[in-house]
Amino acid sequence: MLIRRPVVAGRFYPAAAEILAHEARAYLEEGAASAEGGMAASPWGLMLPHAGHIYCGRVLGATLAGVALPRTLVILCPNHTGQGRALGVWPSGAWLTPLAPLPVDAELAAALVETDGGFVADTRCHLGEHAIEVILPFLQVASGPERPLRIVPVCVGTQRATALRDAGKALAAVLAERQKKGEATGVIVSSDMNHYEDECRTAQKDALALERALACDPEGLLATTERERISMCGAGPLALTLFAARRLGKPRAEFVIHDTSAAVSGDTERAVGYAGLRLFLS
Repeated sequence: MLIRRPVVAGRFYPAAAEILAHEARAYLEEGAASAEGGMAASPWGLMLPHAGHIYCGRVLGATLAGVALPRTLVILCPNHTGQGRALGVWPSGAWLTPLAPLPVDAELAAALVETDGGFVADTRCHLGEHAIEVILPFLQVASGPERPLRIVPVCVGTQRATALRDAGKALAAVLAERQKKGEATGVIVSSDMNHYEDECRTAQKDALALERALACDPEGLLATTERERISMCGAGPLALTLFAARRLGKPRAEFVIHDTSAAVSGDTERAVGYAGLRLFLS
């Protein structure tokens, strides 16, 4: 059985299951109690940050608070390591977290790979990549033990609009077929926002990227992040998701919350931005 073991447990988040679950639950409760988090219907997709929980836990909790997650989630993340293929799909087996194993939906993974969207079965791009691993415990706690999740991890290592458009088209076709069978599937984008500039400049750059994201404009998002030199690591995965959303219906994006690492670290000169979004289809 193909197993992906945690690589940042004990660094980005607690390695002890009881402590980790308590931490995630506390952030979710804080998000539910805040006006920013509120309660939500069932979004089709979410954008969540992937830094250490001490930095982005508030954003994770607020964005997930009150959300009913589908049982199956396609999770798209950036490629920070430069390893592996551009659109690498973990094909089968399970991802381990300190809380419980998360099985991979092998049938859905194979369906993605069989499209002409550029997806390939590849584990190398995922082995040292933290961007999916970090958010999994929050998804597990938010879903609850009575509704175990299945996942399809996808590592996106390209920012080319044509490649992302083709991949989005293919993802939409696969999800549409699943929907016809009554198998609801959600999409999670793992992304931080601008990196390591002063807090004021980071907020300005994040606002520019979020403007395009909230307009559900994948071409504009890619063009803006390149033109303005916005180091939003998940611009590619989010663009791919928005391309898919436009194929599936009329997308609407909802802003939940924005924060920076400076809120915890106090370092306003080298801040990282975090934002939470919810995506709906009509």
